[in-house]
Amino acid sequence: MTAGRAHRSRPGHPAAGAGMVQLYNLHPFGSQQVVPCKLEPERFCGGGRDALFVAAGCKVEAFAVAGQELCQPRCTFSTLGRVLRLAYSEPGDYLVTIEEKNKATFLRAYVNWRSKRTENSRVCIRMVGHHVEVPFPETLRDQMSIVEMPLSEAPLCISCCPVKGDLLVGCTNKLVLFSLKHQTINEEFSMLDFERSLIIHIDRMTPIEISFCAGYVAVMSDLEVLILKLESDTKTGERANHHVERTKIPVEQTEEGINDDTSQLEPDDFVVCQKPMELLGEKSEQSGISVTLESTGLSEEKVKYSHVQHLFYRRFAPDISLCAFSDDVKLHSLQLLPIYQTGSLTSDGKTSSQEKELLSLFCFFSLPHAGYLYMIVKSVELMSIYQYPERAQQAVLTPQFLHVITSNNLQCFTVRCSAAVAREEDPYMDTTLKACPPVSMDVCALRIQLFIGLKALCHFKNHIVLLTKADPEPIPERRESTRKFLSRKDTSAKMKVPPVTEAGWNLYIVNTVSPVQLYKEMVDYSNTYKTVKTQSCIHLLSEAHLLVRAALMDASQLEPEEKEELLEAFKESCGHLGDCYSRLDTQHSHLALPYYKMSGLSMAEVLARVDWTGDNESQKYERGLIFFINHSLYENLDEELSEEFAAKVVKMFYVTEPKQLPHILCSPSMKNINPVTAMSYLRKMDTSGFSSVLVTLTKAAVALNMGDLDTYRNEMKSHSEMKLVCGFILEPRLLLQHRKGQGVPTEFAAHLKETQPGLLVASMLALQKNNKIGVEEADSFFKALCGKGGDTVPQLLVDFWEAQLVACVPDVALPELLFKLTSQYIWRLSQRQPPDTTPLRTSEDLINACRHYGFIYPWVHVLVSSESLDDKNYAEDLSKLQSLICSPSFDIASVLPFLEPLSEDTVAGLSVHVLCRTRLKEHEQCIDTLLERCPEAVIPYANHELKEENRTLWWKKLLPELCQRIKYGGEKYQLHLSSLKETLSVLAVELELRDFLSVLPEDGAAAFFLPYLLYCSRKNSLT
Repeated sequence: MTAGRAHRSRPGHPAAGAGMVQLYNLHPFGSQQVVPCKLEPERFCGGGRDALFVAAGCKVEAFAVAGQELCQPRCTFSTLGRVLRLAYSEPGDYLVTIEEKNKATFLRAYVNWRSKRTENSRVCIRMVGHHVEVPFPETLRDQMSIVEMPLSEAPLCISCCPVKGDLLVGCTNKLVLFSLKHQTINEEFSMLDFERSLIIHIDRMTPIEISFCAGYVAVMSDLEVLILKLESDTKTGERANHHVERTKIPVEQTEEGINDDTSQLEPDDFVVCQKPMELLGEKSEQSGISVTLESTGLSEEKVKYSHVQHLFYRRFAPDISLCAFSDDVKLHSLQLLPIYQTGSLTSDGKTSSQEKELLSLFCFFSLPHAGYLYMIVKSVELMSIYQYPERAQQAVLTPQFLHVITSNNLQCFTVRCSAAVAREEDPYMDTTLKACPPVSMDVCALRIQLFIGLKALCHFKNHIVLLTKADPEPIPERRESTRKFLSRKDTSAKMKVPPVTEAGWNLYIVNTVSPVQLYKEMVDYSNTYKTVKTQSCIHLLSEAHLLVRAALMDASQLEPEEKEELLEAFKESCGHLGDCYSRLDTQHSHLALPYYKMSGLSMAEVLARVDWTGDNESQKYERGLIFFINHSLYENLDEELSEEFAAKVVKMFYVTEPKQLPHILCSPSMKNINPVTAMSYLRKMDTSGFSSVLVTLTKAAVALNMGDLDTYRNEMKSHSEMKLVCGFILEPRLLLQHRKGQGVPTEFAAHLKETQPGLLVASMLALQKNNKIGVEEADSFFKALCGKGGDTVPQLLVDFWEAQLVACVPDVALPELLFKLTSQYIWRLSQRQPPDTTPLRTSEDLINACRHYGFIYPWVHVLVSSESLDDKNYAEDLSKLQSLICSPSFDIASVLPFLEPLSEDTVAGLSVHVLCRTRLKEHEQCIDTLLERCPEAVIPYANHELKEENRTLWWKKLLPELCQRIKYGGEKYQLHLSSLKETLSVLAVELELRDFLSVLPEDGAAAFFLPYLLYCSRKNSLT
C-alpha cells in the first residue's frame, strides 16, 4: 500500500498519548519506490551503502540501490532452507543467515557474493576454519563461497560487529563469537574465514535479540536487557583458560528461588511478574545473572577477550492494566549504535587515515509503548525515553533519527546522540567558546506518516525499507468470561481469519531527504514562533542544529560540496540560536555568546540583525545580546564598529548596565564613537551617582581625543596619583590596547609619557603586579611608546625595570631583571650613550629604596674620585652598576662575559672589573691592579676586603709588594711609602712581636721599622 496523508496534530503541541514528545508536521521522508521482489519477503536487511538483501522461501535476492535511481535486481542465490534471521557485515562484505530445514537450523555466511552473476553460477561451500589446498583453483577467486558454521545448539539470533566484522551468535544460555580472519592462499589472494574464538555462557537468560560492537555485547530476552564489555588482558597477552571469569551471583533471592516458591501454583491461574530493576555500572553485577567466558581459539593464537565487565542490566515488569495479554508486552528492537570518526584532520585540512575511531556507543531497546536510549561508553546514562502515541512493532536508531513503525504509521523521532558525543569529545563544549543543545532536551516527532499494514523495517545509508502487508479481514469471536482475564491461556480478543483469503504485500524503499533540506524546512517552520517569545522556537532550532551536527560527525564520508554545504548550514544554525538566546528572555541567555562565536558572525553583523525599530524610550535590550556585546568588546577583537553602531552600543549599556560604560568606551572596537556622544553619556553618569576614578580617567581620555586639554587637566587633578593608578588597574585599555595580536599604546599613554612619566611607570607596574599585563608585553609597550625598535632600550623602560626591582614583583624572574639592567648600564658606559629622557630615580634613591642595590664599597669612591667624571648621566649609570655588583643578590659569574666592551683603561671600567674580581675572591690580582693603577685606593681596599680568612694577605701579599715597589722608586714612590706606613701600623696591631719580625724584609733599614716594633712590643707588655 502506498503512503497516504500524514497524521496531523497541532504544530508544536504534544501528540496524543506522547507525554512530553512534541509533534511537528515536517517532511523527513522524500521519494519512495517499490522493490521488485518475486516472492513475498520474509526477512530483509541493508547491504552496506549500495545493496539490499531480501529473503523469501529458500532464496535471497540482492538489489542494487544507488541514490534516487530505481532499485534494480543484482543477483539471486539459493539457501539451504527458509531464512529465519539475516544480517550483513560491512567489514568483510559478507551476509550471514540462520536457516531452517526439516526442523533443523543452520548458520551460514555468504562470502564474495558480489561475484555471483546468475542464479545457476557455481558456488564454493566449505566448513569454517577449513584450509583450502594449494594450488588454489583460479576459478574460485570469482566464485561466491558459503561458509558453514556448525553449532552444538540451535542458533537463535545473530549480530555482526560494524567495526571489526566479527560475528556473534545467540543460543540458549550462551553466545558464540566467531572472529573474522583472512586465510592467506598465496601472495596475491586471501580468503575470508571465521574462527570460533569465544563462548559466553549466560545463565538463566535466553536471548531473543543480541547486538555486538567493538567488544560491547547487548543481550535481550523478553523483558530483560544485559550489556557487557569484553576486555583483553593487555598486560600478559597469555591464552585464557576455559574458565576465565565468572561473575558473582548475589546472595539475595534469585529467579530460581522465585520459581521454587511458586512451583506449586497453577500456571493457568497466575502470571508471575518479577519486580522491575535497573542496575548501572558495577551494580549490574548484582543482577543474579552469571557470565562465564570460555576461550575456544587455537592454542597458538592470543586470546582476544579474557575478561568481562558488567555495564548495565534492566528488567521490566509488564503493565497488565494496559494490555489484555501480558505475553504481548515484550522488548524488541535491540540495537547498539556506534558513532565513528574516520581519521583525523591534519593542518592542511586533509584526512590522515581512513581507520575508524569509535567516539561513542549508544544502546536502544523498546517496549510496545516506550523506547529507551542509553549512552554506554564512558558512563552508562539514560539519555531519552520515547513515549509512542501508538503501539510500536519495530524501531531503528540512526545518528540523526529514531524511526518507529506501528501497524499503520511510520514515525520519525529526533535523537540526542550528536549532543552527547560533542560533550564527550570536545573539552571546550559548554564554555564561552562552544555550546550545544542539552542531552536532556525533550525529544520530538518530526513526522507521523501513514502506511497501511506495516510489518517490518530496516535502515541503511539514506534509505528506510518498509514491508507492508494488508491482513485479511478478521472475524472477532465472542469474548469469554473475564474471570480468566489474567490467565496466559485466555483468548478473549482472538481473531479468526478466513482461510481462503490471501494477503497482499509490498516492499518499499523510502529515501530520507538530505540533512540540509530538512534543516532549511525546520528553520522555515521556526519562523512561525518569531513573534511569540516561547521556548518552542529555541527547541525547533536546536533540533535543526543537532541534525546538521550529526551529519558532520563523520565528515570523511561526505562529498566536498556536501560537506561545505553542511558547514554553512551549521554556522547558520548557530547564528539562529544566537538570535534566539539574545532576544528571548530565558535563563540561558548567556548561550548567545558561544553560538554567535560558532556562527562566525561579526559584532556588526549581529547588531544588524537586531530590531532597532522601537523608539528611544520603549527600546528593550535583552540579557543575551548585552552579554554577547559586553564579552566581545572585552576580547579585543580586530573589528571596529561604525559610528552608528557604536552609538547604539553606548546607549544600550547606559540604559542597562551604566557601570560597564567606561569599560565599553575603552574597547578598540569603539574607536569610531563620536567623542561628543561619549562625553555626554559620561557626564550623565556623574549626575546619576556613578562617578568614580574610572569615569574620571575615561572622561580624561575622551577629552584628550577631543583636544580639550583644559578638561583633561581638570579631570586628572580631581584625584590623587594613587587613586589614578587604581583606576588604570580597573581598565588597562586606557593605556594599552590590542590590535591584530599586538599591544598598541593609547593616545592617553603617549600624553602621560610627556607630562607624567612617573604616573605612567607606576601604573604599568601596578598592572603587572595585578596580573593585568605580562613581562614581555610591558617591555614591548614601552619600546612602542618611545618609538624604539629592535634591541634599543629607552630610558622609560629602564625606569620601569628599576621600579620592578624596587617593588620586588613576584612574577618577574630576579636574575633576568638584574641581567637586563646590568647589560643596559654596561652598554651605555661603553658607548658613552646618554639616556633619551631624564631618569626617574638616582642611584642614591635606588640604594635607599631597594635591597638589590647595595651600598657601594668605600674604596670604590676613592678609585673613581681619582678621575673627574663631568658627565652626570655617565656617573649615575656607573653608580647604579657598581651598586648592583655590590649587592649580595647579584650573580657575578653571569655578567663577566658581557664586561668585555667596558675597557679597564677608564676609571669606570677599572672600578667595575676590580669589583667583580673582588666578589670572586681574587684579592691578590686586585691588589696588583690597584698598586699599578690607583695606589691611593690600596689601603681603603685592604681595610674593607682583607678581613678574617683574608687577613694574611696583609703581610703575605701587600707588605712584600709595597716594599718591592719602594725599592725601585718611581713617580709613585710617595704614594707607595704612605701605603707601606699604613700597612705596618695594621701589622703592628694584628701580629705578635716575633711574627712581626719574621715578615719584615731582611734588607730594610732598622730605623724605619723601629717605631712599629716598639709599638708592637709595648702592646704585648701592656697585655
